[in-house]
Amino acid sequence: MGSARLSPEYRTAALDAAGESELDVLVIGGGVVGAGAALDAASRGLSVALVEARDWAAGTSSRSSKLIHGGLRYLEQRDFSLVREALKERGLLLRRLAPHLVRSVPFLLPLRHRVWERAYIGAGVLLYDTMGGARALPMHRHLSRGTALEHAPALRPDALTGAIRYYDAQVDDARHTMTIARTAARHGATLLTRTRATGLLRDGDRVVGATVRDLEDGRELIVRARRVISATGVWTDELHEIAGAKAPFSVRMSKGVHLLVPRERIRLDTGLILRTEKSVLFVIPWGKHWIIGTTDTEWRLDKSHPSVSRADLDYLLEHVNSVLRTPLTREDVEGVYAGLRPLLAGTSAETAQLSREHAVAEPAPGLFVVAGGKYTTYRVMAKDVVDAAVRGFGHAVPRSLTDRLPLLGAVGYAELWADRQRVAADSGLPVRRIEHLLGRYGSAVRELLELTRQRPELAEPIPGAEEYLQAEAVYAVTHEGALHLEDLLTRRTRISVEADDRGLAAAPEVARLVAPVLGWSAARTRREVEQYAERVRAELAAQDAEDDLAANTARLTAPEPVEA
Repeated sequence: MGSARLSPEYRTAALDAAGESELDVLVIGGGVVGAGAALDAASRGLSVALVEARDWAAGTSSRSSKLIHGGLRYLEQRDFSLVREALKERGLLLRRLAPHLVRSVPFLLPLRHRVWERAYIGAGVLLYDTMGGARALPMHRHLSRGTALEHAPALRPDALTGAIRYYDAQVDDARHTMTIARTAARHGATLLTRTRATGLLRDGDRVVGATVRDLEDGRELIVRARRVISATGVWTDELHEIAGAKAPFSVRMSKGVHLLVPRERIRLDTGLILRTEKSVLFVIPWGKHWIIGTTDTEWRLDKSHPSVSRADLDYLLEHVNSVLRTPLTREDVEGVYAGLRPLLAGTSAETAQLSREHAVAEPAPGLFVVAGGKYTTYRVMAKDVVDAAVRGFGHAVPRSLTDRLPLLGAVGYAELWADRQRVAADSGLPVRRIEHLLGRYGSAVRELLELTRQRPELAEPIPGAEEYLQAEAVYAVTHEGALHLEDLLTRRTRISVEADDRGLAAAPEVARLVAPVLGWSAARTRREVEQYAERVRAELAAQDAEDDLAANTARLTAPEPVEA
């Protein structure tokens, strides 16, 4: 078993080791599917390396609706197999794989018609509650208008005739993806972020590895592997071009925008799901905020930084305001983010109608590509592509065991949660704070609390982001592989969208905390803070732009995080 401590020292050793000998599997892409593939392969006893050009979950996998769900709307599209598969995965995550990261959340589905709609949607939700053994959560309930308004006093009485209350599950997608990666490292995988695959190695027609560039110092590596797996999401078509192989499928991008508003602005004791003309709109509880999303529009511009325009914000506000007693305004919006769904291209002109199924192909001997799918089914996608890759390996490879492999922090979480009063007393932290930490780290919270014992000042909140402890910033660097200020404020924490100033006040303090660990000079520390501020300014400028093109231009004025 390897170490799950993704420290700067780990990265240095991983760079040295990556090109030493031929691996069984090289995975390209550090989103949830790539991390899942690395864990699947490593837990079968294979030698594995994973390279990611930016950070864990830096693309689509940190910008979802934060839901682990089957997808009610896919029932209406009669995509029963996808819903059944996703609900099975939801149950595994809730009960076995990641109970510390995935938790249940209730939703209210307002009804507008008295008889047929209740019967039609009620039948669908009943199927949703029972399909594929999906009994990890409470069953749905039919509510009268009066009872529904007791749960949701923010709704206008004329916006519903009644409602159905049902349950789904929620996750911090970036933390979950990073935790999968750390679990893969514990099983021996070699993991590298800020390393870009720049080309593929060949022996005749067969792909036998990749050339890799360390984006931190420009170092070039040759990584040889018996199999190469691409889990590159919206960058799948580019991988096909690098391979020089005929694409077995292509990927279209659909932009999903979410905004965050303060919890007190919408009086609900439950999440909300609304049907729109194209898809559905969620209002999802998220700490001191509501997440409102999402859009579903085609995107053909920059893939690394999909931007939010004024039109996107207006669309979401218009739809949620259609049912609220007190409308929201743009001044209520404290955070926004946008992600790109990698949809398998089809004949439909509307991205909302494209399949969320996934596909696995071998466009060139030794190269395996997985694309499509949805966040909830990441484990199945990872299993399927590793299964395909190890066929013909020349020796027996064990079957996937990730359906019964708890992620880092899962084992011992329930016991610590039950004993959280004592944990709080021992640490000197409030019980509420311990509950928050357990929901982010599970049983790995012991490592974090050890930091506060060694350095008591780290038990203080981060100025400007008081929901997080200073120890969490340090731990993100010593254990979770964060290399830049953006990694810390955007993915290890959610300060960039949760703080009303987008994290500008917290940025200098966080940079000061991690600079000694990362070996930053005073100039480098200032540069990281300045670059983060430029990113915030670019994002705010994009939100004032009228359309996608103008927003994309504004967003790209901010530089990428780079070394000193």
